[in-house]
Amino acid sequence: MNGEPIISVEGLTKVFNGKVAVDHIDLTVSRGEIVGFLGPNGSGKTTTIRMICGLLRPDAGAGTCLGYDIVADSDRIKLEVGYMTQRFSFYEDLSIRENLDFVARLYNLRPRGEFVDRTLKRLGLVDRQHQLAGTLSGGWKQRLALAACIMHEPQLLLLDEPTAGVDPQARREFWNQIHALAAEGLTVLVSTHYMDEAERCHRVIYISYGNIVARGTVPDVIAQSGLSTFIITGGDQAAISERLAGRPGVEQVAPFGNDLHVVGTDRALLEKSVREAIAGTGARAEPGETILEDVFIRLMNKGREAPAKTPEVTP
Repeated sequence: MNGEPIISVEGLTKVFNGKVAVDHIDLTVSRGEIVGFLGPNGSGKTTTIRMICGLLRPDAGAGTCLGYDIVADSDRIKLEVGYMTQRFSFYEDLSIRENLDFVARLYNLRPRGEFVDRTLKRLGLVDRQHQLAGTLSGGWKQRLALAACIMHEPQLLLLDEPTAGVDPQARREFWNQIHALAAEGLTVLVSTHYMDEAERCHRVIYISYGNIVARGTVPDVIAQSGLSTFIITGGDQAAISERLAGRPGVEQVAPFGNDLHVVGTDRALLEKSVREAIAGTGARAEPGETILEDVFIRLMNKGREAPAKTPEVTP
């Protein structure tokens, strides 16, 4: 994507009680992009999203969102961004239609009924519009939340772990809707722990302990990791896994169905250790494809090893 920047921030920093939560982040997202924001819990994803949309004031750094200054124009940004939080936050004793009508009132949308009707139709909610929100399944609650976020026709959608606790079919339908919206020009920044969701993004950004440590398309991020993978089939997988633990070059050992995936950065050393571990076991080992989850685990482990940082921001 080479469109105009919808998000452009530099040096974005936030400190809570002397601890750096977000550490001088630079981030650009272009119009129509779907960008996946990855990282473990507590890595700074939600804090970054909240600073971008004007809900939190950064302690350092600057930038724009939708062309508005993230500090001086935060109120304007809030009105023109759709922000879907992790937790369902609508009135469970109101129907879908009543909830959307309430949101339309908040945004002063007129004619209100037309906005509600159009949104119900767009998200496939017409047949359920009179159902109480509290009786909806996780997938339908998610669809209601997305409807509320896009009803005022924002240019940017910020999604914070939007599909947590939702079944696979509902997740797939949700992502089909997201891609349809992006095709219409909507820009999406989505935080997620699901690797299959990350792979549906145009680009991914990995944040660890407040720092961006990887970014690019999924193939780019995998290639940049420098990881090699061997797949072991057959033999006593549990015993082989124990034999691999701690061997030179072996950084990850994980079962995938009936196979073992063994991952490391030094391919020659990794292969030597794998061949030694399977010797005499009847198992076979072949080079395999490194997947995004392997990269995620490695970056997470590296982040844990990073030294604690002290604040370097001006009051």
